[in-house]
Amino acid sequence: MIIVQMSDLHCSDTPHFLKDKLTTAINEVNDLNPDLVVVAGDLTDHGFKTEFEEAKRFVDQIECSKKIITMGNHDSLYTGYLLFSDFFGSPSGVLETDECKVIYVNTARPDRNEGRVGRDQIKFIRENVSKDKINILVMHHHLIPVPDTGLEVAIVEDAGDVLKMMSRVNIDFVLSGHRHRPWMWRLNNIRFLFSGAVSTIRLRGFFENSYNVIEIKEKQVTMKLKIVGGPFIDFGKVIRQDRFSF
Repeated sequence: MIIVQMSDLHCSDTPHFLKDKLTTAINEVNDLNPDLVVVAGDLTDHGFKTEFEEAKRFVDQIECSKKIITMGNHDSLYTGYLLFSDFFGSPSGVLETDECKVIYVNTARPDRNEGRVGRDQIKFIRENVSKDKINILVMHHHLIPVPDTGLEVAIVEDAGDVLKMMSRVNIDFVLSGHRHRPWMWRLNNIRFLFSGAVSTIRLRGFFENSYNVIEIKEKQVTMKLKIVGGPFIDFGKVIRQDRFSF
């Protein structure tokens, strides 16, 4: 099973949005023929209707039949949270395959950078964890800090409660975006995989647009970072080096 994890498209009519990068990334993803594509929030820059229309036009070009799309803090700006489901469906839910169970939750709140999972969604996660499959949790915001991203002010506000729940159930992966910095942590046998920004100039610590590719084969997992228009990079190398040049 191949899973593509991307986030932070930031579709807009500003020079910050890199249309060519997003087009290249989508063509690469289609060539990979993944089983699942996860878009972990911030499809728009300001939550405007015109930005949602642009994001939908791009997302519809992804040929994968299984797509999970959740909301980011930028999508919830200017009452964008009222529009999100019209374009992309519910930002929370469950998708199950033969190999894994993917639980995705909405951590965005109107006009706030900080994320929150909340009691109801914590219960939702706990009740939907599989006992015999790989469990993947998807949310836009990060539960633990990401390096090279400046002052830590926008973490999930109830991260402690979420992590406590996760320590008691079988969560294997947490896929997030938000910080525009690809990274990986391992905590209590849970792998936290953060995607960089796929199509904006606002990058942090890793100055290339990118997305992640996860391959699951007989419960063995390989995780790589894909530079848009460039090579694959093993995540072990990403976290060992300060800078990359291409």
